[in-house]
Amino acid sequence: MIHNIINFSNVSVIRDNKKILKDINIDINANENIIILGPNGSGKSTFLKLLTRQIYPSYTDDNTICKVCDQTVWDISALRHLMGIVSNDMQYDFNFEITGYETVLSGFFGSIGLFTNHKVTDTMIEKAKQMIDFLEISHLQNKYMNIMSAGENKKFLIARALVSEPKILVLDEPTNNLDIAASKKLKIILQKIIAHKTNVICITHQVSDIIPEISRIIMFKDGQVFRDGVVNEVLTSKNLSSLFNIDVELMKNQEGYLII
Repeated sequence: MIHNIINFSNVSVIRDNKKILKDINIDINANENIIILGPNGSGKSTFLKLLTRQIYPSYTDDNTICKVCDQTVWDISALRHLMGIVSNDMQYDFNFEITGYETVLSGFFGSIGLFTNHKVTDTMIEKAKQMIDFLEISHLQNKYMNIMSAGENKKFLIARALVSEPKILVLDEPTNNLDIAASKKLKIILQKIIAHKTNVICITHQVSDIIPEISRIIMFKDGQVFRDGVVNEVLTSKNLSSLFNIDVELMKNQEGYLII
């Protein structure tokens, strides 16, 4: 059983002689739903790459720990069964004539599309159909990804990430390029996913992405953890003003959080 999704201690990443991440210390438990919040350039994307094992710390010492799902080194295909990823770049990767249904099936192979060497089994077909039905997008499954709306496209990428039944779903800027209606529908989907015992880690710069099921918020600023704690304590006008270097006021209504 996986107890810790992330166990980072004294983790740094250096690019062009600059520390992009500086001595990061973060532990995330298996049953937490978390928002990683910060402005552009704060280190969120680099943190995501550490999380998905696209990169590793730039240096290590006796105090450095960099474990994902209790392991230091992962085969990416093995990690896929524990962690489903929907990155912002995927909408560009799948911007071609591939149907939503084929996109979901490609999740079993971790590929951008389906190829002749891929053996699609009856079990895969059944699981893909179940996930498409679960996200209520079966009426769109034969539509090409490159002519879908951003919201439709995102739902199929989420279904693709979920077909392997991962314990955690990681979302990078989930409402990016979505209009108000599509953003609201996506948040309802995330609530449904969490209710079915898949935990969510959402990386974003939008406080409006915070849904009631989120229990913890980790703020990134200048490559460091700026604040870390329960939402009601950490998400304040004062902290947000310091985080984004501009005076803002946090408001909450029936729809969630917003800043003015």
